[in-house]
Amino acid sequence: MEFDQLFATIEQLVMCHSPSGDESEIDSFLLDRFSDLGVKVWKDQAENVIAEIPGQNPDVAIAITGHKDEIGAIVNNIEPNGRVRIRKLGGSFPWVYGEGVVDLRGDHQTISGILSFGSRHISHESPQKSLQTDKVLTWEDVWVETLRSPQDLEAAGVRPGTRVVVGKHRKKPFRMGDYIASYTLDNKASVAILLELAKQIKNPPVTVYLVASAKEEVGAIGALYFTNRTRLDALIALEICPLAPEYPIESGEKPVLLSQDGYGIYDEGLNAELRKASQRVNVSIQSAIIRGFGSDASIAMKFGHISRAACLSFPTQNTHGFEIAHLGAISHCISILLSYCQWL
Repeated sequence: MEFDQLFATIEQLVMCHSPSGDESEIDSFLLDRFSDLGVKVWKDQAENVIAEIPGQNPDVAIAITGHKDEIGAIVNNIEPNGRVRIRKLGGSFPWVYGEGVVDLRGDHQTISGILSFGSRHISHESPQKSLQTDKVLTWEDVWVETLRSPQDLEAAGVRPGTRVVVGKHRKKPFRMGDYIASYTLDNKASVAILLELAKQIKNPPVTVYLVASAKEEVGAIGALYFTNRTRLDALIALEICPLAPEYPIESGEKPVLLSQDGYGIYDEGLNAELRKASQRVNVSIQSAIIRGFGSDASIAMKFGHISRAACLSFPTQNTHGFEIAHLGAISHCISILLSYCQWL
């Protein structure tokens, strides 16, 4: 896939807010885009967006998932002065985002505020002083300054439970040569792969479900709902693969196939099939075990919803932060899965 086209698709997806459980903005985008591609698409009761490509053998089906929800924060309470106290949603940390604009997705209106840590010019008398010296910054230490009254926030539908995400003007991706840098690559690059698969998979041997899964960051809720109700021969999750000294993964354009993560082992037979698919398209692939990690596939297999699961991923720096990944690795995931789906 051309990198310019891939970058443009990911950028469109990144600019759709989709905090876990409040994913309607990206749902509308995906329903329209899949429909434009001429595939059958719907949203189920768990808010998964599902595209179906009928197979020559309708009695056998596989699914490929890429979760559409992003991490962020959730409103905990609103103080009398209008300051909004928040807590994490998924694996987010306030020090990753830093001070800056966040969007509070109220029921009636999105309100922008400033994620705030307090002044730097302070003495030991201030509770914020310890944040400069010896304390890890936590969500309990920060707040969102809105300069709105509690009544104004209530009118906008901002309440305990409102989702909070990085402001849109901070999310715009940018190119670093053949790399893309952006918030929420974790989910949006995987969803971009699903869109390209919907465009290119034609008359596969078995039915292929492309699932933009909901609420993955808070327990793979969407994938568990789908796999509990759909008979599948295999489930392949698309994911990031964290780059860290503890993992023998190289940055660049080689995708990664996992053998184990924090939820259990993947199916080695399915992994072997994906390796053969990668060989057919002359794509080198890396192997890894990632411990501080889970995917739709490993969680669904752990709960006994599916018998065979795999996780195909692309190496990524700064996971769950301002992420950096090679566009070639994302593109190669498309090539491998196309090869796999046509040779089942």
